[in-house]
Amino acid sequence: MKYPKLLQKGDTIGICAPSDGYVVELEARFDKARSNVEALGYKTLATASVKAGGKCVSAPADVRAEEFMSLYENPSVAAIIPPWGGEFLVDILPLLDFERISALPPTWVCGYSDISTLTVPLTLLCDVATVHGSNLMNMGHANIHESDLRAFEAMSNAAFFQHSAPFWGDFSGAGIEDEIYALTKESKWKSIDNKSHVFTGRMIGGCMDVLCKLLGTRFAPVCEFIEKYKKDGFIWTLESCEMNAADIYRALWQMRECSWFEHCRGVIYGRVCGYEERGGFTLEDALSNVFAPLGIPVVYDADIGHTPPQMQVVNGALGKASYSDGKATVWQELA
Repeated sequence: MKYPKLLQKGDTIGICAPSDGYVVELEARFDKARSNVEALGYKTLATASVKAGGKCVSAPADVRAEEFMSLYENPSVAAIIPPWGGEFLVDILPLLDFERISALPPTWVCGYSDISTLTVPLTLLCDVATVHGSNLMNMGHANIHESDLRAFEAMSNAAFFQHSAPFWGDFSGAGIEDEIYALTKESKWKSIDNKSHVFTGRMIGGCMDVLCKLLGTRFAPVCEFIEKYKKDGFIWTLESCEMNAADIYRALWQMRECSWFEHCRGVIYGRVCGYEERGGFTLEDALSNVFAPLGIPVVYDADIGHTPPQMQVVNGALGKASYSDGKATVWQELA
């Protein structure tokens, strides 16, 4: 596994929109996010199409691919953090030169939602660690929440430790004067068997909505990746947005039947967003039906994904997750 050099103050954060750009109404939020990051001691470099958008994309696919590569090939750029996700990042995958990326010194790429369409293939195809974590627009309010600050911690330390959050909530307002999160709901992780668990393995995962679309394509050689690192075992960290319980079950079933969960030692599933049950069939049913027959422990309602706060998960890192009585800790090491 190749890890980018550890991020340091004074490094440049590249900003491009490989999926969608931001709407004009949120320009102040983007500018605030950028200034907040610069106030931490980093430089920023944004490509032209970040401010563009239409039909769910920031620019034509070739332009988005070129802008991403321009940052990845720039030796002064230490990390790339898109403003947010979108819908159609898949369009740039056939245009990216993954062999070229593999030959370059690795650069951090951090984001969630549709950005998983990029981070997971980079890890699988190029053996490069990536971060399933905060997007830039998460940082565009009065202050950067401590959970989003951990994105920089994840990219700056060879090992780091995270605790489950005491509360979770929703995004509040669009004004830059507002705190980004209203964390008013008690956070309680759960396990499908109601038992405590400790599991270790190499971490991999992202947003289910887009990962399941990579099944069977050349951009998701999961079985080859699993075979290479099988001695380490795996922790899958998954979350979903806009998927109901039946959608989640069908996607996980397909992943299982494609052998994605071979040598899996544990699953962490994030708090669902845009979710609903189907005819009494629940998320718990979906997770149990897929993983219980495999004897794989599953904890869910975790601080991962679209509902804040979220943990920062390094795809490719070695991890250890400990869960008991609604609380959890996750240790990751770049090894």
